[in-house]
Amino acid sequence: MRGLRCAVMTVLLAICGLASAPALAESLNGSSQHLMMKLVAESDHPKAGAPLTIALATTPETGWHGYWRNPGDAGFPATFDWTLPTGAKAGEPEWPVPTTLLIAGLMNYVYEAPYAPLVTIQVPAGLAAGTKFPIRLKTSYLVCSATICVPEEKALSLDLTIGDGAPSQAAAFAGWRQAIPKPLDAGATYAASNGTMRIAVPFPASAKIDKAYFFPVTTGAIENGAAQTVTRDGDRLTISTKVAANAKAGGPIKGVLRIGDGQGLGVKATPGAVAEAAGGDATSASGESLWLTALIAFAGAVLGGLILNIMPCVFPILSLKALSLARGGASEKDARGEALAYTAGVVLVCLGLGGAILALRAGGSAVGWAFQLQHPGAIVALLLLSSAIAFNLAGLFEVPTPRFAGESGASGAFATGALAAFIATPCTGPFMGAALGAALVLPWPAALAVFGGLGIGLSLPFLAIGFIPSWRRWLPKPGAWMETFRHILSVPMFLTAIALGWVLGRQTGVDTLTLALVAVLAVGAVLWIGGSRQRKGKSFGVVAQVLLLVLFVGSAVLISRAPPVSAKVATAGDEAFTEAKLASLRAEKRPVFVYFTADWCLTCKVNEKAAIDTAGVRDAFAKNKVAALIGDWTDGDPVMGRFIQAHNRAGVPLYLYYAPGAAEPTVLPQVLTPGLLEGLGA
Repeated sequence: MRGLRCAVMTVLLAICGLASAPALAESLNGSSQHLMMKLVAESDHPKAGAPLTIALATTPETGWHGYWRNPGDAGFPATFDWTLPTGAKAGEPEWPVPTTLLIAGLMNYVYEAPYAPLVTIQVPAGLAAGTKFPIRLKTSYLVCSATICVPEEKALSLDLTIGDGAPSQAAAFAGWRQAIPKPLDAGATYAASNGTMRIAVPFPASAKIDKAYFFPVTTGAIENGAAQTVTRDGDRLTISTKVAANAKAGGPIKGVLRIGDGQGLGVKATPGAVAEAAGGDATSASGESLWLTALIAFAGAVLGGLILNIMPCVFPILSLKALSLARGGASEKDARGEALAYTAGVVLVCLGLGGAILALRAGGSAVGWAFQLQHPGAIVALLLLSSAIAFNLAGLFEVPTPRFAGESGASGAFATGALAAFIATPCTGPFMGAALGAALVLPWPAALAVFGGLGIGLSLPFLAIGFIPSWRRWLPKPGAWMETFRHILSVPMFLTAIALGWVLGRQTGVDTLTLALVAVLAVGAVLWIGGSRQRKGKSFGVVAQVLLLVLFVGSAVLISRAPPVSAKVATAGDEAFTEAKLASLRAEKRPVFVYFTADWCLTCKVNEKAAIDTAGVRDAFAKNKVAALIGDWTDGDPVMGRFIQAHNRAGVPLYLYYAPGAAEPTVLPQVLTPGLLEGLGA
């Protein structure tokens, strides 16, 4: 079949006067190389027993093109002959979304720009670190220009060494994966009548689509060269085209629906009823629906930010700042000014974090909310900062300029707001997950508005106190009790520091945690010296401030270089999440509960202690044969990050339940109860 297709293409081009004798000779001896190829491994040091993704990075010569898995009306797809170490196995290639090329009425599915099919190789378990892992590939393919088609062959090699599996080409692979069609879990249907094929694909009305086109993977189902009409009707797209001659009815039709440049969805359609489409052109999304989604996400972010104020790391700062208004007897103008300055500090930090997330994701990184806590250096900086705030609240010293919590003035309010927003990043509460997840698929102005909404929600209590005089009158009158209350507020800040230390220890081990505790002790000593000077009526001291800066920066740099600890053990009774393990359990028709967590996620840990790790839930899971998989995202695993992103979440927690035989999972609430989990699988 491969030779026949090539011969047909060559003959057709020759008839048209396009094939020259020298070019045909070049085709026959295979000496030409018009596709530049190289093998690229996602990790130069793959981990034993783990999957390794290999990219076949391909660049066509100008004026030439390679072919998709279904080449269309002519040509043939590439073949792959792998030579791998004993026990290793290569999966089927994943192909990026192609483009169309119509020549003399023949439709071809091709690549005219650089592209990279991806292949997953399962590395056998038990290989020792340092073991050589050679990969060899012999590939045969067809490459064509406007005048000639040339069958070519290449022998490619890649020599790797078994190691820790750390990604070495993360950005490149993130870009290549974006071009791979995402699987559409929801089932599509098709119906053929009177020579017309209609394929109905579930697709949200609020989602944008551009240059919609259906590329068939199943051959012989539709006429490749026939025109396609794509219409939109609510949450459905309907592709209408011509049925292929001698098409076989009854089986599924697989294909790729292009939804934008280099973006597509993998579709599997089964026979069924397809109503006549009543919608309009599918190449433009409804602006009203898009901004309605943005408005809902904004409201969720505001509500989620409001809830963050009761978290132990934010509540002391908010409380002390609110009481400063009562103690200072601020005028109406000053109270409003401080409220606006506090809000500006909060919102700007949230916008900055949101902008950083969007920029990193645009560069190919799979990051989400609290992404900085995946880096030990950022954790130790927050640990030292939380400890310093706790020491301040306990009365060890007074904060030198810039003035923070408890001090009046617009500059102090702005700095306090920025501090509150920054130190709140480890938390993800109700409503935040869905809102921030939606932000990552919205246009960037709408996405930034959602992050700004989070800041508005976080600043709302102090904003209300500043603008509503009656609320300030409810505050207790100033007195000696305020100093005692300030000391009490140091307790939740110390608890925050302890939690950050625990996260650091889990990520980098006890040796690094000990080093961080030494840094906390050193910071405490410097603060005590500065506080002693203050109690004598002197300034905190420039030397003390320089020492603090050296301790903060030096500790962060030193600890950021610490090696990661060995893999963590999943909670008793659970298995570590992998997509392969999930697929295996679903193939067995087992109900599966998957939860994604991180050591720095407070909401995750509360849910685990209060709901997941309870005797009643474990007994119910055992009774109903519910398999539990835990995805630990503490270290920011990019593969897990992409899976989380695919479920429209910007971070953790994420809770999924896969019912036996269900096409897609049920996304559970971010606040779990034992009763909810005990009912799974029943």
